[in-house]
Amino acid sequence: MSLVDEDGARLASRSSDERRRHAESLAPLITEVLAEAGTERTDLTAVVAGTGPAPYTGLRVGLVTARTLALSLGIPVLGVPSLDALAAQAVSDLGLRPGTEVLATSDARRKEVYWARYRVVAHEGPHGVPVVERLAGPGVDRAGFVAQAQLSGAGTETGEQPVVVGEGAMLYPEFLSAADDAPVVPDATVLARLALVRRAAGEDQPSEPLYLRRPDVHEPARATPVPPAAGGAA
Repeated sequence: MSLVDEDGARLASRSSDERRRHAESLAPLITEVLAEAGTERTDLTAVVAGTGPAPYTGLRVGLVTARTLALSLGIPVLGVPSLDALAAQAVSDLGLRPGTEVLATSDARRKEVYWARYRVVAHEGPHGVPVVERLAGPGVDRAGFVAQAQLSGAGTETGEQPVVVGEGAMLYPEFLSAADDAPVVPDATVLARLALVRRAAGEDQPSEPLYLRRPDVHEPARATPVPPAAGGAA
């Protein structure tokens, strides 16, 4: 979680590795970030939230928190796909040149990964954010299928395979070989800067979640009543 000013400069940042207590972790992190920056909630002009793709529970909690905070303050929620931020971050972290392709991945559980493939357009754009173009995805598949479909058959302007980044690759190195020093998860500051760039360009930034598949837990289907056989007891 990060707080940035209107120019994209980071004012404060916090992170948590807790993955099973999303609701309990978010509120304290918001309070800590605002306190560190010396900022009141009423000073905020927008709330930025990653729209995934991500597992159902964590994504739902994050977006509900963002929407609730924004509604209470009367400010907009700006949604940014998390893999977009990861790809842009990889360009800066790895010094990727224009024309290079990036395969961004994240953990989808169920032995699958979320993925999207991008091309680097410019190493640095407004607010210092690299410009990337999405070529394919987002999708969710087994790592082996993603490697076969997005690496073996991907042709780039440089004649090289896409650079692989993200947690999905880290979990399945036998299929997806992550680049050295590649980012693992999106940086919240990059997410916020992307939102600023897209807002300035007049782009629509919906906060609808990218689930890509149904949640792990489903409401049980109601049993259909079976009518009694003809001549039987009612």
